[in-house]
Amino acid sequence: MNRNGPIIIIEDDLDDQEMLLEIFKKLNYKNEVIFFSDSEEALALLNRTDITPFLIISDINMPKLDGFALRGKIRTDAQLHTKCIPYLFFSTASTQKTVVEAYSLSVQGFFVKENTISELEKTITVIMEYWYRCIAPNDF
Repeated sequence: MNRNGPIIIIEDDLDDQEMLLEIFKKLNYKNEVIFFSDSEEALALLNRTDITPFLIISDINMPKLDGFALRGKIRTDAQLHTKCIPYLFFSTASTQKTVVEAYSLSVQGFFVKENTISELEKTITVIMEYWYRCIAPNDF
């Protein structure tokens, strides 16, 4: 896991992007935050060998390639799999079916997009603090 790597956020809603960017700026984490409105563009960046992101935070309902399909591609790609990039879903689509499907793809977390900035900020803080403390196989 690359704690200094960028945080990739795959989110097609521009209002949600702006809110998340505001929160990350306020929380003052050192990681660059890179937004993608398109999962295929995110996958192209992930396939670059010179970049190992710290986290991937993905919406589920995306145009072209949804979050489940993107997670499936990452999970079955040997090069991407060895980068040990935590993959988290961040969505309003929190039904039992979507949560079960997410965890069947071995996501490391499923979070509901909160309606208020303060609740969203708490969730982002918990996510970031957890992953900063967590160790991964490639830490050795």
